[in-house]
Parts: sequence; C-alpha cells; structure tokens
Amino acid sequence: MDRRDFLKIFALTLIGSVSIACGEELQADRAASNKKRIAVIGAGLAGLAAARELHGQGYEVVVVEARDRIGGRIWTSTKWSDMPLDFGATWIHGIQGNPLTDLAEQIKAKRLTTSYDRTETYNTLGQPLSQAEEVRMEDLRKKVFGTLEKAQDEDADVSIRQVIEPLMHQFDKSSEAYRFINFILSGEIEQEYSGSAAKLSAQWYDSAKEFDGDDALFVQGFRVIPEFLAQGLNIELGQVVKEIQWHQSPVRVITQKTEFTADCVLVTLPLGVLQAGNVRFTPELPRNKQNAIAKLGMGVLNKCYLRFPKVFWPADVDWLEYVSERHGEWTEWVSFKRAANMPILLGFNAADRGREMEGWSDRQIVASAMETLRKIYGRGIPEPTDYQITRWATDPFSLGSYSYNPVGAVPKMRQELAAPLEKSVFFAGEASNQDYFGTASGAYLSGLRAAKEILAI
Repeated sequence: MDRRDFLKIFALTLIGSVSIACGEELQADRAASNKKRIAVIGAGLAGLAAARELHGQGYEVVVVEARDRIGGRIWTSTKWSDMPLDFGATWIHGIQGNPLTDLAEQIKAKRLTTSYDRTETYNTLGQPLSQAEEVRMEDLRKKVFGTLEKAQDEDADVSIRQVIEPLMHQFDKSSEAYRFINFILSGEIEQEYSGSAAKLSAQWYDSAKEFDGDDALFVQGFRVIPEFLAQGLNIELGQVVKEIQWHQSPVRVITQKTEFTADCVLVTLPLGVLQAGNVRFTPELPRNKQNAIAKLGMGVLNKCYLRFPKVFWPADVDWLEYVSERHGEWTEWVSFKRAANMPILLGFNAADRGREMEGWSDRQIVASAMETLRKIYGRGIPEPTDYQITRWATDPFSLGSYSYNPVGAVPKMRQELAAPLEKSVFFAGEASNQDYFGTASGAYLSGLRAAKEILAI
C-alpha cells in the first residue's frame, strides 16, 4: 500500500519457433516454408518482447504499428537535447528480480535512482508539514487503509470512495483533515493506479504484485529498452489496423494501407483501444473476452515537465507533495535536481483531474501548475523557460495511460483477456498481466508469455 509506482508501466523465457510473411508479396513463399507466420500488432514493449523471442528462433516476424515510432506507451522526448524525458513509462519500479533490470544490465544502460525517503510535503498554505500535521496525516493514512482493508473482507465490492465516505463525513469539507484524506486518496491511490477513487474497486485495486528495491530511471530515457528489443525486427510503421479476420486460414490483418496475412496474430493493443472498438474482429470476440475488455478500467496519469532557469526548491529532495484544496490537483511532483542535476520539475495529474486537464490549453495547464508552485515557493519564483505536456486519454493509439481494476472487475478477467482464440489470435499487453498490470514490466512479461503460447502450438 506504500508504493507509489507512477507509470507502472517489468522472467525471461527463451523458446521458440514461429514465422511470418506479410503482404501479398510473401504469399508465394508459403509453400516453400513449413514454418508458421505470425503478425504482431503493436510495437510497444509487449509486442517487441514477443517479436524478439520469435525472431530469435529464426522465423520471420512482422510487427504492425499504427504510430510513426516504436515504443507505444514508452515514449522518450528528445526536445531538450541535454535531458531526454519520458512521456510514458519512466522508472523501473523495484529493481530486484525485475526483468527490466536484467535488460538494462545487458545493454549497459546508465540509470539514476530516486527515493521516496527524499520527500517534502507541504500543506495547503504552502508550508512544510509541521510535526503535528505529520502525526495527523499518518493517523488518517492508517484509518484510510485500515478501512479499505476491512472492506476487502466484505462480500460486495464497492468503490474506494464509497468505503471512505463515512470517514470523510466526520470532517467539514473545509477542514485540514478532509483535505488530508483527499491528498491520500489522490497521491497514494489514484496517482498509482490511474483510476478515480469513485471507480476503483475497494477489493481489487491493489491486487498487483510488485518488485522490491529502489526505483531507477534511464539517463537516455526508457526508449533504450524498446530500441534494443527492436533490433533486427521487421516493423511496419504507420499501419493503422482496422480489422482482424481471424476465423479463417490465413488470418488477415487489414490496415488503412494494406493487408497482412499470417497463420496467427498477436494482439497487443492497449485496453483503451480495445474498448473503443476501433479495431473490428471478424467474427466478434467471444462474450467472456468482450466482458473482460468492457469491465476492466483504463486510467490516466498525465505529466507536465517544467524547465526553469534555476532551482528554487530544495535541492536534496526527489519528491515534492502538496495538499491541494482541489482534489487531485498538482499533489505530486518530482525534482530532477538531485538525480540529474537539472532545473526540471515534473508534475502529475491522474484520473478525473488528469482527464479534465486534457481539455485545457498548454498555457492553462502551465499557469495552473505555476499557481501551485507559487503557493509553496512564493510569488518571486521565475517563469519556466519551457514545458512539455502529455495527454494520454486522447491519444488515439492508447486512449489512456494504463489499466486498473474498477468496481465489477476481478483478477480472473485479465486471464480471460489474455486467453488465445483457437490457436489463431493471441493477446498480450500490460492489461493482460494479472500479476503486474499497469506496469512496463507487466507488458514485457506478457509478451514473453504470449511468445511461449505461440511456440507451443
């Protein structure tokens, strides 16, 4: 319950034999080859992990990607040449036993560490919490999570907000205690799991496992992982899949530009895209898989990077927290001063607040962020020299940041989402990983699992 895996976006298995031929040009080769042909939809971490495993066994693989880049929800911006910044997955959360740590070691990727022990929390007036306020905050934290723990033993599932409402009703909405509870719900739950407290399942919101150890981020950005996995692969960029005709042989993957044929297809589309129905499955997916797609939740965690001419905040902290009057607004910040010696702050907005802000202009978002920073550090702080902002909920090829468990969803649904269809269609992606959903490690492990399933047919 204490972890703050922002962007969760982490058992290596090597096995295999598969192949793929793409487009009509390769159809003539089918008779000359006894190997299966596999199309991988999506060049995110799951798709690239699976494709690399399959390709490593000597088979032909084609990866069909809608974007003009690889990585999916791993997206490193190089706008600031002296500081690559990650718009999506940023950290290896828990480096011990994490497969992404193994990959990072393999490619000798330089990493930096941040620590939650280096946190400064400010009250609504912008002052560091007093000892009395820290005691009050901890007391309320124990009550919030104690109440949630009891709710997990109940037969009926309700939202986190419903469980906590009786506790909140004990306090006036303008009180410090009320704001503290909202701060806990936002900073420790919504910004970790990406879903609104009004929707998150009290029974299953925290059902994911986690790795132990510190958190590490990449000096050159998380892009180093997908770039490594993509080496030697046949990747077709700018191919927006419209339909998958899977109840036939060969399976046909139809894009806005062309058509790919294969013996089977691996679908790694984000849950948000599956929910939107932008890709048609012919015939329709089985009812249990449709149900899993509909009932799992796709959350939002957006970032606003602000670059300043100088550092005006404490140089020895990694995390800055603020108890906002408005629920979920700029409650969590990361400083890049200590870890990277850069005058950069990263502010987060999750769930309902994150979705709302996507409709704001860049100028409005930056102004709102600066309003909070001025409450903490004074009116005399400098304006940012530049900024970078994400809008994952309206990104057409993700339609959200990562998945969560809302009321009505149970862990078994992730197994149902992951289950293959008649040895023709396989599924991967963080949402299909019951143990590590919502994380980059979960996406990677799901790709390895899907590759193993394909190799077994």
